[in-house]
Amino acid sequence: MRVVSGSKKGLHLKAVPGMSTRPTTDKVKEAIYNIIGPYFDGGTGLDLFGGSGGLGIEALSRGLEKVIFVDRDQKAIQTIKVNLEACKLTNQAEVYRNDSTRALKALIKRDIKFDLILLDPPYKQQKLTQLIHEISEHHLLNNEGYIVAEHSSDVMLEEKIGSFKQVRHEVYGIIGVSIYRFL
Repeated sequence: MRVVSGSKKGLHLKAVPGMSTRPTTDKVKEAIYNIIGPYFDGGTGLDLFGGSGGLGIEALSRGLEKVIFVDRDQKAIQTIKVNLEACKLTNQAEVYRNDSTRALKALIKRDIKFDLILLDPPYKQQKLTQLIHEISEHHLLNNEGYIVAEHSSDVMLEEKIGSFKQVRHEVYGIIGVSIYRFL
């Protein structure tokens, strides 16, 4: 696993020890950013199921100013911090151990709007529709922002969720990616 492009291109990232997370492959990561970017001119991101931090670190490498990483697993949090340090991106990140629902509530209170929201939950605990509804209801995404939802390839998310429309759906083997923007 590595940073695919941008200022930190080629740096290797550590995976979370054990079998509790499933890192996004470099191929899928590159495909996602080629669809939504490939580069950013500043902005803020949210990696709600951070895992190793690979998706959010890729966004920072490609030009986002700041990314907030959230994961409920302590090993994942430690791995995100190690990877941020290795990439010298610690000062552009906030890292929190929390579950997705409580994290969203905390972010709503802070009145933060994001340019990119990355949702890559465990495939067995599919609650993407509920999360996207909550993001819509509380206006957490900027008007020109993207929501990237990674899921099992056999999952078909709705075309419209809240105030968002699916603008792209791709399948890469067992991985499905759905990208949403404002209607």
